[in-house]
Amino acid sequence: MLTIVLVMLFTLLAAGAVLAYVAFPHRGEDLPVLPEAGRAVRRRLGALPVLDEEEAEEGVRARLP
Repeated sequence: MLTIVLVMLFTLLAAGAVLAYVAFPHRGEDLPVLPEAGRAVRRRLGALPVLDEEEAEEGVRARLP
């Protein structure tokens, strides 16, 4: 029973984090309660590599037989 409760708690926390990301930093706004968290998320996402349309199409074509 304890395992089920802990898994459900973790699931709710993960869902809350996704909701908070979609509601604020994804749109370029700071979280009202933790503005540092929103800035940290945007900073981390800015460091990730991003494919432009040409690179994405080349990757799709490379996987086709």
